Amino acid sequence: MKKIEMVDLKGQYKKIEKEINDSISNVIENTTFINGPSVSNFKENLKEYLGVKHVITCANGTDALQICLMSLDLKPGDEVITTDFTFASTVEVIMLLGLTPVLVDVDPVNFNIDMQKIRKSITKKTKVIIPVHLFGQSVDMDELLSISQEFGLKIIEDNAQAMGASYIFKNGEQKKTGTIGDISATSFFPSKNLGGYGDGGAIFTNDDELAAKISGISNHGMYKRYHHDIVGVNSRLDSIQAAILDVKLKLLDDYNNSRKKFAKMYTDLLSNNSKIIVPKFPENHLSHVFHQYTLKITNKKRDPLVNYLSENGIPCGIYYPIPLHSQKAYSSTRNNDKNFKVTNDLCKEVISLPMHTELDEDQIKYISNKVLEFIN
Repeated sequence: MKKIEMVDLKGQYKKIEKEINDSISNVIENTTFINGPSVSNFKENLKEYLGVKHVITCANGTDALQICLMSLDLKPGDEVITTDFTFASTVEVIMLLGLTPVLVDVDPVNFNIDMQKIRKSITKKTKVIIPVHLFGQSVDMDELLSISQEFGLKIIEDNAQAMGASYIFKNGEQKKTGTIGDISATSFFPSKNLGGYGDGGAIFTNDDELAAKISGISNHGMYKRYHHDIVGVNSRLDSIQAAILDVKLKLLDDYNNSRKKFAKMYTDLLSNNSKIIVPKFPENHLSHVFHQYTLKITNKKRDPLVNYLSENGIPCGIYYPIPLHSQKAYSSTRNNDKNFKVTNDLCKEVISLPMHTELDEDQIKYISNKVLEFIN
């Protein structure tokens, strides 16, 4: 059995080595390292894949979130509702812009933001909701759109973990995650379902006016060279990363199907143990692309399990060990620990097993057997 990796980027690269190397060589030979044709080609191909009008690339996923917020003309003190159970960048950019993050607990089954708790958190100062399609599974966008329309709020989708997932509305309409809200931000960090070989990000929208504004913000606030109409940032996707991502975009559906297949293997092997709660497969198989395969260990042995797996050559991750409301940087008197029961429990129970495109059946059986061996 080959060595088990948490994310096997090398194995994935070896299967597309020639295409990747050729794409990089083309950029070097053309010497168009910034805003070259590979960036334009990737944006056009990504627009077609997603079915969205505008794709604006940028330097990373955090920049993407920040630029989205900057485009909405928000004022200091305006409130932005988001999930307590996610990576820090979502809250980080809210605070950097002088806005007020309003953290909300999550659903205990799918770990996504709790819709009823969003409703209870809305005030006169609320302007934006940022849902995170966590671990690759779509948020309930039917309900979220209903809330946003009822209260006149903007939606910025954080699609960093769910590239390629689709949401099927109650009326049967189907859209890719990241194309449903007013704006969406994503990351092309190497470990993502669509990842580069360095940093990268993008913003999606169907709004022409917002797209034009975002394009300027990401380019120093310029709409005409050396004319700075608004305060912006310097955030670009370089040509080499765009060329790499364009190669991998063609394979994204295959990559996501592999993740779903491996997730089902894990679930078949682990679902009969009462101390292990496996991810619930949604009725719509398109709405989860398993960026992570995350278990809940309910017998208080999560941390010893991490050590046991490590001793047996199995990497794993804890996403996330500390709730955002408990982080020193984001502490606030408004964050009552009692309001985050689900998140607090998840931070003590969750463990993510290796999940990537290069797994095989022997590895999954070995990993699952070691989990069961310890838990039993």
